Amino acid sequence: MRQIVLDTETTGLEVRQGHRLIEIACVEMIERRPSGRHYQTYLNPDRAIDEGAKQVTGIEDEFLLDKPRFADVVEEFLAFIDGAELIIHNASFDVGFLDAELGRVDAGRIADRCSVLDTLAMARERYPGQRNNLDALCKRLGVDNSARDLHGGLIDAQLLAEVYLAMTSGQVALDLGFEGAAEERATAVVMPAVLTRRPRVLRASEAETAAHEARLDALDKSAAGGSLWRRTEEEPAAAVS
Repeated sequence: MRQIVLDTETTGLEVRQGHRLIEIACVEMIERRPSGRHYQTYLNPDRAIDEGAKQVTGIEDEFLLDKPRFADVVEEFLAFIDGAELIIHNASFDVGFLDAELGRVDAGRIADRCSVLDTLAMARERYPGQRNNLDALCKRLGVDNSARDLHGGLIDAQLLAEVYLAMTSGQVALDLGFEGAAEERATAVVMPAVLTRRPRVLRASEAETAAHEARLDALDKSAAGGSLWRRTEEEPAAAVS
């Protein structure tokens, strides 16, 4: 199973008011394990960033002037996410902006290529009546978010991957290999393990059994009274009261 944890940053909150994407970040997981692959790009939105968005992301208009436009990266972005399950926090927000950008270049919709799992909806179901933004979930689930001074697509996607795995599995340990401060963070999250199927039993082959018996024969010769293994096998089982 291929999953892509995705986060975006935007010029403002309302896509209907013409706000645009300024960053897309994706972290790939295969069979619920980080593959080491990620996709991240900043985008020139061809419009000013709202002051509120600047304060949240730390991204200034001047920084984006030489960055590619969405039309320049759409093919590589779609190739990265194609056929995966997207894991997004507050998915309607990000998908709304992505669909708007795809519509501008006549490239369809996210739903044409991917299924979407909304971790905000999942968290609200599991923790009703509580704060369920990313910072609150990190605190609740023991995920270290100390490197998150500002909202940034790549670090937010990395944190969301840890939060998602902590909400849906037993023991989690991630090493996504990103550079910078995020690389130094502790990324181990331990939750109670839940068994969903019977453990697989592996039985010894004939060759392995023969090698085992030969080893016991050698131990019998060197140990007074025979090897402990065989003496234990020969002793009657203790009575169960």
